[in-house]
Amino acid sequence: MKPTDTLTTLFSHNLWANLRLLERCVVLSSKQLDATIAGTYGSIRDTLQHIVTGEQLYFSLISTGQRYDRPEDAPPMKLAEMMESLRTTGAGLIEWAPKVQADDTFQDDWDGTLLDVPKTIILTQAINHATEHRAQIMAILTQLGIQPPELDGWTYFAEQER
Repeated sequence: MKPTDTLTTLFSHNLWANLRLLERCVVLSSKQLDATIAGTYGSIRDTLQHIVTGEQLYFSLISTGQRYDRPEDAPPMKLAEMMESLRTTGAGLIEWAPKVQADDTFQDDWDGTLLDVPKTIILTQAINHATEHRAQIMAILTQLGIQPPELDGWTYFAEQER
């Protein structure tokens, strides 16, 4: 499927990059998944889950205007569960992103102050958040001597053209 607009392209790439990175990580040992380096969010496993739960939150805010937060006492997600969630939220963001208008907002409590937050900021954060944490995981993979996947726009374009 060829994207028909800019936001669809950006969120299609985001989904592709998230899944491609997770596919690379599925073959890692438990020890490798628990690896981390200074300056990152945490281990590969924890960072992947953080990407997933962040995207769950962003999709919920965009689609319903309501927060979704994974319960703190929930067990860690399995990689297959992460993959399924990313497919769902990624497809949801692809569908919803072009529908967001510049004046669409949701209300959020920021340190005790109720603010109207533009949904366009959530779309911006969704892309930025995933990109930042994918880069951290790729740095850990590199330190482990594992070639990270190519996640750039050129590689995405080349794969879409095949």
